[in-house]
Amino acid sequence: MTDEIELTPDLILRAYSVGIFPMAQSADDEKLAWFDPDPRGILPLDRFHLSRRLARTVRTTDLRVTADQDFAGVIDGCAGGGWDRPTTWINGRIRSLCLELHRLGHAHSIEVWQGETLVGGLYGVALKGAFFGESMFSTVRDASKIALVHLVARLLRGGFSLLDTQFATEHLAQFGAIEIPRAKYRQRLAAALGRDAEFQWAGTASGGIGVAAEEVVSLVQSTTQIS
Repeated sequence: MTDEIELTPDLILRAYSVGIFPMAQSADDEKLAWFDPDPRGILPLDRFHLSRRLARTVRTTDLRVTADQDFAGVIDGCAGGGWDRPTTWINGRIRSLCLELHRLGHAHSIEVWQGETLVGGLYGVALKGAFFGESMFSTVRDASKIALVHLVARLLRGGFSLLDTQFATEHLAQFGAIEIPRAKYRQRLAAALGRDAEFQWAGTASGGIGVAAEEVVSLVQSTTQIS
């Protein structure tokens, strides 16, 4: 447990750098525990599975996608659960730490909007060439999937080599998520931490506003699997 340790953004980043991350048992439990799964879930960026249906949805949707424009809204959306996920592990301490990591430039979000309403998104922590995906949410069909495609495109464009999903869920498996042994994960993590990467999309406004859906799909399709 982490109760006897003062959690700070620096400590969290050091934990991520060796493959460890904190979670709560529930949103109502203020206690946190460290996790180091074996096997570990990752989503290989060069093997992301983009279906033709989802590619078409990303191209034609009326939903608007931004990055780092409402980090607090995304983490609150993820913490709020949903019809298919009534409880979450994001408690008040996790929220506060992630907001501070975002302020320091280490935590990022992808937002999906229907008009001016936030209807989906995801967030995670970036450290050198590794991105640690934390959680996603959706209140309308395909919103979180659209956010994930935009995230993968951004990571590919920015030079990231590792997308850590912590666990390989059935939902993530449809996009190509796999489990690998802890030792192999740490090798990939060390390699990712040895390279520089940039989350922001070069050539666009701050936060990536205005990144064209066609450009996102083309980039993902050029390096990943299509069916």
